[in-house]
Amino acid sequence: MSFYWVKTHSILKKIFSKYIWDMPNRDNKIYLTFDDGPTPEITNWVLDELGKHNAKATFFCIGKNIEQEPALFKRIIEEKHAIGNHTQDHANGWATSKETYLESIATCAKAIGKHICNKTSPKLFRPPYGKVKSSQINALKKLGYKIVMWDVLSADFDTSITKEKCLENVISNICSGSIIIFHDSVKAFPNLEYTLPKVLEYIDQKHFQYATVS
Repeated sequence: MSFYWVKTHSILKKIFSKYIWDMPNRDNKIYLTFDDGPTPEITNWVLDELGKHNAKATFFCIGKNIEQEPALFKRIIEEKHAIGNHTQDHANGWATSKETYLESIATCAKAIGKHICNKTSPKLFRPPYGKVKSSQINALKKLGYKIVMWDVLSADFDTSITKEKCLENVISNICSGSIIIFHDSVKAFPNLEYTLPKVLEYIDQKHFQYATVS
């Protein structure tokens, strides 16, 4: 069974201070994020659920998925959600050279830029699996990227946990400033389908405010 922190430890945040783990604020804002899309049917469902609550989120998209689903990607933009780079092909930074990794990010940036009015790709990046080397991070920082990690991990991707546990992972740990990570992917959908509507209801009940990472 994989080990991961559902609530990112404060020590980890201090050690890896070049990353954005959360966004503390006085306005009770929280930040929903979705990785790995756009995915047919699933991303549409996510957008529908967000729309019911007038909720905005940040989508960290894979370049090849953008190329395969341009209309779906356009919908994300039209509904005024934020966009981040998640590499062209979900590259594992630990297993990839700096040059190849940066090329994958640049290719994804081009795919994003084709659909954004000002032709400028957002400078938000989340490393797939959370795995990235210091040399890659340093290069990305020089290019102006913000490296966005997470404060609360839903673990929707983990097929060994129940959907109830996935929900608990979020609502037991969310607080003002939390960056919460979900996945609009086929693998994560059984947990996501159960969890997301209930999380959105919880957020509304607790009077959190939806915000996008910027």
